Amino acid sequence: MTEVGIFDGDILVVDRAIKPRNTHIVVAIVDGDFTVKVLSQRVGRIKLKSANPTYPDITPKDGQTIEIWGVVTSTIKQFNV
Repeated sequence: MTEVGIFDGDILVVDRAIKPRNTHIVVAIVDGDFTVKVLSQRVGRIKLKSANPTYPDITPKDGQTIEIWGVVTSTIKQFNV
């Protein structure tokens, strides 16, 4: 998620009470695995877009389980001293 300012070692603050909407950064569970992506919603379809060119976007396939677990509201940076 480097293109939206989230880097390895960052701590995410996630609000599970926010209703996820188009362009929100979300924590999702895809077939039992957690991932962080940008939510894209169009005409009743969703896509989980990567903000890091080394990872692919996720377009749900038949039989695939996707749950939006929460919305990322901020990050906490840690500095190595």
